[in-house]
Amino acid sequence: MTGQKFERLVEIMARLRGPDGCPWDKQQDFNSLKPMLVEEVYEVLEAIENNDFEGLSEELGDLLLHVVFYAHLGKEAGRFDINTVIGQISDKLIRRHPHVFGEESASTPEEVIKNWEVIKAQEKAQKLKNRTPEQRSLLEGIPSKLPAIHEAHQISSRAARVGFDWPDVEGIFEKLQEEVRELREVIAEGNDHRRRERLEDEIGDMLFVIVNIARFLKIDSESALKRANRKFKARFQYMERELARQGKTLEQTNLDEMEALWQKAKSENVPT
Repeated sequence: MTGQKFERLVEIMARLRGPDGCPWDKQQDFNSLKPMLVEEVYEVLEAIENNDFEGLSEELGDLLLHVVFYAHLGKEAGRFDINTVIGQISDKLIRRHPHVFGEESASTPEEVIKNWEVIKAQEKAQKLKNRTPEQRSLLEGIPSKLPAIHEAHQISSRAARVGFDWPDVEGIFEKLQEEVRELREVIAEGNDHRRRERLEDEIGDMLFVIVNIARFLKIDSESALKRANRKFKARFQYMERELARQGKTLEQTNLDEMEALWQKAKSENVPT
């Protein structure tokens, strides 16, 4: 049943791209679909965060459509097709789970991750065997188009694998304090032609350290920031509603009144 439904989706995609298909679908290429693919991923994440399982089913379908779409473009280009995609991920799953499909053993998630990293390293070494040491990098393969927070997490995680990391979280806090001091110094120095660039550098350094604190504590920094965004939004909208009941707007309210409403929203634990 599942196979038949999947084949139907592949056939629908072929029809949409065919001679009598949809003008919009026929116009798309690998690059034109990228923004929509990213949007679909975020919509999947939002459905998960909202525990919207009906919505999640629909969003996963939209995401699957992009997989099938890209595979069809690959087939048209003579590069790969959906069978290649499915075959490669199936082989990879079996290869990276020798404790399930082979003779290896792993009884904890930590052991699984350790084995996974060893196998990934072996696969990478195989790909790089014909390249000189100068051409190789532990950080190779991290997509530059990742959201900056995810990219920072990936970069620092890879560096940590070879011991380039803080010994404990206190060391990262000390680094954060150092970056805050440096940012304050740039702010205090006043304006010059490079001030904006220097401010961007220091703020970037500070954000990178914060991502590392989250990584060290095994917290997903993207999820943490999303949570903070939702919390701020809920409390801000609470202020707006309370002021509307009083016949006032934010523009008619001073900062002390807003702060009082903000603290009330916190104390009432306004749902996000």
